[in-house]
Amino acid sequence: MTFIQTSKHMIILFNGTELKLNTGTTLKQLIEQQGLDGKRLAAEVNLEIIPKADHQSLVLNDQDKVEIVHAIGGG
Repeated sequence: MTFIQTSKHMIILFNGTELKLNTGTTLKQLIEQQGLDGKRLAAEVNLEIIPKADHQSLVLNDQDKVEIVHAIGGG
């Protein structure tokens, strides 16, 4: 009998830094975990811009490269 080992965690590259997440984490959950929920931002996963409407349904995968930038007001 063969057993497939499944991991509860994955590693992504978030804004250039390795980040350990639970398997099945969505882009929206990552944004919330980083304290960016409700802010004006742009999200890119593996060089593809992800529309805000898709943040909830996009499940991140091990080794994904995620870049998030948010607008900061100032003068």
